[in-house]
Amino acid sequence: MKANQVQRPALIPAERIEGAILLIRGQKVMLDRDLAALYGVETKSLTRAVRRNRERFPADFMFELSREEFDDLRRQFGTSSQWGGRRYRPYAFTEQGVAMLSSVLRSKRAVQVNVEIMRAFVRMRQILAANADLARRLDTLEQKYDAQFKVVFDAIRQLMASSADDVARRRRRIGFHVQAES
Repeated sequence: MKANQVQRPALIPAERIEGAILLIRGQKVMLDRDLAALYGVETKSLTRAVRRNRERFPADFMFELSREEFDDLRRQFGTSSQWGGRRYRPYAFTEQGVAMLSSVLRSKRAVQVNVEIMRAFVRMRQILAANADLARRLDTLEQKYDAQFKVVFDAIRQLMASSADDVARRRRRIGFHVQAES
């Protein structure tokens, strides 16, 4: 950012967006109802626009949750009242699907919200990459210190063994001693 530019506050807090990103089928996705709330439209309006433009949303951009996935989500969130009386299972949008939504919804707010959502996805990728890097470093340290501690433990065992031999040699035998003839 240039010095003379003023950074505007985010339209939607990043925490709200990041809290709406879920892991389903091994993908980070956002559900249609959460996106509709962020865009300021009704869920049925969002899904209607998506159905009218179905060719823009291939399977890797959007998928409909299975009955089991939907039931699991309801149990996970603990209440079905927030899901209302939905007749249809929700749609889950991947990052690419969310990006496509701004062109389908065609509103200024949709574009602004999409920018914030894309930033949240980027932040999440950076956090995951940083965590992966940290995990690799921990593995390296663990291997390094395991090897170093093995050396320490081996040295302690040698010291213990040699001191036991020394004690045995220094111990005077009690009783009558016969010297071996040479």
